Amino acid sequence: MALENHPMWRLPRHHLDTDDAHDHVHWVELFYDLIHVVIIFLLGNLLSDHLSVSGFFVFTGLFISVWFAWADSSVFNSLYVSTDVKHRLIMASQIVTAMIMAASIPHVLGKGWMYFALAFAANRLITTHLYHRTHSLGVEESRLAHHVSRNFFILSFVFAISAFLPAPYNYVLFGIGVASIQLLYMAPKVGVLNNKRFLPRLGHMSERFALLMLIVVGEGFFKLVITLSQKGIYKVDPSVLVNFMFGGIAVFVQCWIYFDFVGNGKPKNREKRTLVNWWLGHLFLMLSAVMVGVAMAGEVKVGFWEPYPLKYGVIGCIGLASYLLCLLWIQFNIEPRVAHRFATAKVRMIGVFLALFTIPILPYVPSIIGNFLWGAALISQIAIPVTRAYITFSKEELAKNN
Repeated sequence: MALENHPMWRLPRHHLDTDDAHDHVHWVELFYDLIHVVIIFLLGNLLSDHLSVSGFFVFTGLFISVWFAWADSSVFNSLYVSTDVKHRLIMASQIVTAMIMAASIPHVLGKGWMYFALAFAANRLITTHLYHRTHSLGVEESRLAHHVSRNFFILSFVFAISAFLPAPYNYVLFGIGVASIQLLYMAPKVGVLNNKRFLPRLGHMSERFALLMLIVVGEGFFKLVITLSQKGIYKVDPSVLVNFMFGGIAVFVQCWIYFDFVGNGKPKNREKRTLVNWWLGHLFLMLSAVMVGVAMAGEVKVGFWEPYPLKYGVIGCIGLASYLLCLLWIQFNIEPRVAHRFATAKVRMIGVFLALFTIPILPYVPSIIGNFLWGAALISQIAIPVTRAYITFSKEELAKNN
């Protein structure tokens, strides 16, 4: 095999310019995802420690920022087949910036902000280099890589400046920078989405979303297990253990309804509106999943007969309602599946109604009642479609046999 054709030495190539591009995620990308296990867990801890309106907005802003950093790197790897040694070293340096971001999160509202903002700026600068390298090597026939590298280069300085400004100006400038990233993708006429070469491998991005979704939903297990282990499993009464097991089943079902109905789903077309909705739908779906994961800690804080911790309950109910709406949002924008015949908008709205209905009664009923209502909102989303599908297919099979 010629050296230039070996994956370790082959130059980055746009997937449209190669015959052997595939949609499977490379191990380097999977390794990059590992640091996001820690980041999402620490973000969940931050929300747990600041269960207030202002704390929620801080958590949301940080989650969106981190998600965009992950997604921008994923988009590059979806556009360009890049597996050579230099690319791997660049990705290693990007992992280091994500590590610093993660370590800064517990103190991000104080002295940790400077470290978070500078690490985020460095992360954007590394993404700049990925695109600049592609452009300078001459493997991109259009101005796509040049335009994207220029955008990230400018914004990396915006994020770096925000590290040294006093509050609240630092947060305002940082937020403007994060919003600008998306505008530079989506803005009419001048946005990168208007470039004909901006065609990520949809199967590859679908797989990236699904893999990160496993991480995000799995954080609920972290909350449950760590909270109970800190409390002492030998100290709690049996009802707490039942709540604990219920929480584990809820996390599993949450993942189940994602993969059955939208997981690994490709957009139904390449229209800009469809791609943007598919993109944003996954962002807010994962944000909602973290909210539900944080609420899981409440399962091991009370037994059957005490009210569910109100702040955890509110976060969990709003998170579940939002999660189901985002599933429906994504479902409308991906290729149709047989499962969509049974997971209709009406079914989703039943779950949304039950989740929101639970909020006002939480302080007045035992947690066993609160869990029953919230659990009905979640489990209905798989029980109703599966039951309907079984009845429908049984009737169709019976009609064929007759």
